Amino acid sequence: MKNTENLKTTARPAPFWKRFHISRQRLLTGAASFAYFFALGTNQVYASDMWEKADSIMKDVYGKIVGISTVAAIVTASIALLLMNFSKSGKTVDESRAWLKRIAISWVILNGLGFILAYVTPFFSDGKWNG
Repeated sequence: MKNTENLKTTARPAPFWKRFHISRQRLLTGAASFAYFFALGTNQVYASDMWEKADSIMKDVYGKIVGISTVAAIVTASIALLLMNFSKSGKTVDESRAWLKRIAISWVILNGLGFILAYVTPFFSDGKWNG
C-alpha cells in the first residue's frame, strides 16, 4: 500500500485578476477620476503657444486637403466631361452631368470653408466677439 499522505494536493491561488474582482463601472469611474484630477493639476502657462501651433497645423492640413481635392476634382470632372461628350447613351450623359454638378458643389464647399474660417476667425480673436 502506497503512502498517500505525502501526495496531498494544495489548492493553487487564483490569478491576480481574479483575486480582486473589479467591475467595469468601477474601473471606468476610477480612470475618469484620475484623468479629471490630472487635468486639474496641469499648468496653463503655454496655452497661447499651443493654440498658435494648432492654428498653424490646421492651416497646413487644410491647404494640403484643398490641394488634393482640387486635383481630384479636376481629374473626376475631366472624366465626367469626356463621358458626357463621347457617349452615345443619353443615360450616361445625364449621369455624367449629375456627377459634374456634385463634383463642382463639393469643391466649392471645401474651398468655401477656408474662406469662412478666414473671414469669421478674426471676429473671435482672444476668445471674445470683436464685431
